[in-house]
Formats: sequence, structure tokens, C-alpha cells
Amino acid sequence: MYSVTVSRTFVAQHYLTVPDPGPEGTLHSHTYTVEATFRGPELGEYGYLVDIDAVIEALEAVVDGVRDRTLNDMPAFEGKNPSAERFGRILGDRLLERLDPPAATELEIRLEEDDIAAVGHVREC
Repeated sequence: MYSVTVSRTFVAQHYLTVPDPGPEGTLHSHTYTVEATFRGPELGEYGYLVDIDAVIEALEAVVDGVRDRTLNDMPAFEGKNPSAERFGRILGDRLLERLDPPAATELEIRLEEDDIAAVGHVREC
């Protein structure tokens, strides 16, 4: 199995909307690091699993769309608790909207929140 990982760090804000969220229920910022890992059993025609430059460009565009924003105000979170788990899945959705990795069969998004916690979401490409 081959893998390629690209990561970016950014800041975004949110507040949790669950019952009794404690201090997380007020607007606050996190420093996030998103890692996108593509995996697949075979390489493509030119010996690549994915075009790393294309992944970098796509991930930068995805991050630019959330950097310094309040997640709660984004349509993807409308009526939903902006948890790190949900945020990771949304980042993966947006990345795959921008890419069509021909040889990769799996995408894993790992999202670190303030170097304290990390969540993950794995899906087929």
C-alpha cells in the first residue's frame, strides 16, 4: 500500500451548540492542523499515487476557505454542532471536490486541534 500525506495549519473559530457545552459554548479559536493522506495499492501511469502539487494546491484552497472564519456561520454547519469530527469530514469532502486522484483508493483526514486532540475520518476516494 502506498501513501502520500500533505498538511496545513490554520486558525478558525467556533462555539459548540450541544447541551451544557461549558466554556466551549462561547466563541473561541483553535489552531488546527489538517493532514490529508491518500492511500492506494497501485501507482498510476506515471508512477504516482497522486500528484503532490495538485494535492497541495487543493488543500491550500480548502484551508483558505475556512481560515479565520467562524465555523458556525458556514452553510456546511447550519443547524449542526461544529465538532472537530464533523469539521474533518467536511474538509475531506471539499478536498475531494477539487481532486480526482486516479490511483488513490482511500483518503484519511486527520485534524489536530491545538496540539491537544486529534480526530480522523477515513473514506474511499
